[in-house]
Amino acid sequence: MKKGMKLSVAARREENWGWIMVAPTIIGLLVLNLWPFVQTLYTSFCEHLGFGHYKFIGLGNYIEMFQNAEFWKATWNTIYFCILTVPLGLFLSLLVAMLLNAKVKGKGVFRTIFFLPMVCAPAAVTMVWRWIFNSEYGILNQMLGTHVNWITDSKVVMIACAIVAIWSNIGYDAVLLLAGLQNISKSYYEAASIDGAGKVTQFFHITLPMVSPTLFVVMIMRLMASVKVYDLIYMMVEETNPAVTSVQSLMYLFYRESFIAGSRGSGSAIVIWTVLLIGLVTVIQFMGQKKWVNYDV
Repeated sequence: MKKGMKLSVAARREENWGWIMVAPTIIGLLVLNLWPFVQTLYTSFCEHLGFGHYKFIGLGNYIEMFQNAEFWKATWNTIYFCILTVPLGLFLSLLVAMLLNAKVKGKGVFRTIFFLPMVCAPAAVTMVWRWIFNSEYGILNQMLGTHVNWITDSKVVMIACAIVAIWSNIGYDAVLLLAGLQNISKSYYEAASIDGAGKVTQFFHITLPMVSPTLFVVMIMRLMASVKVYDLIYMMVEETNPAVTSVQSLMYLFYRESFIAGSRGSGSAIVIWTVLLIGLVTVIQFMGQKKWVNYDV
C-alpha cells in the first residue's frame, strides 16, 4: 500500500509539474485571446459613448451593418481576394516546393531567395510594389508597354493586391510543402518507375495524395490569412484613393469604423461577422477534406 501511495504521490507531482509548464500558454490564451473575444462580442451589442463607456443596444449594430451596402461590398471584396490568392498561391507554392525538392545545384540558395519576402518588412515590400505598379514610371507598365493604373483603377486594383499577397507568401508556403514532400519515401517512386509510371502519373498518384495533409494545413492557414487581410491593402491603397471601395476588406472596414469613425460597436460587429465567416470556411474545409486528403501512409 505504501508503494501504491508513493506512486500516486509521484504521479500527482508529475501532473502538477505538467500544469506548471503549460500554465503560461493557458494564461496567454485566456488573457490575449479568449477575454478580448468576449469583450468584442459584448461591445458588438453596445454603442460606444466614449472614454470606455458603453450602452447596450441589442442587435442594433448588426441590423445597421446588414443594411449597409458598404459592408456587403467589403464582404464580397474579402471573398474575391480569397478566390484570387488561395488557389493560385497554393499551386505556385507546390510548384516551387517540387522544384526545390529536385536534384539541382544550389538548392539552399534558392530556398533562401524564395523565403526572403517573409523576412522583409511588409511596409518595405509594399513600397517596392507600389513603385512597380506606378502608372507613369513603374517597371511593369514599361515592360508590358501599357499605361494601366494598377493601384487607382477599380477594375484591376484587387488583382494588383492579390499579386503582392501571392508573391509575399509563396516562399513560406513552399517551405511547409517542401517539408511534406521530403517525408515521402523514395521507394514509392522507385516502385512506380519499375511499373512504367511517368512523372505526371507519379505526381497525381503518389506526390499529391501523400502531400495532401500538408497541403490541407497550408490551405487553412492561407484562407484564414486572406479573410483577415488588412495591412497589405492599407499600405497599397490610401484612403484618398478613388478605388478604395473596390478593394476594401472587412478588416479595413473594421479599422475605419473603429478608429476613424469612432464607432467601436459597429467595428466589433464586423469582427464577429469575420470570425463567423472564418468558422464557416473552416467547417466547409474539414467537411470536404475527407474526399481528397489522404492520411494513410
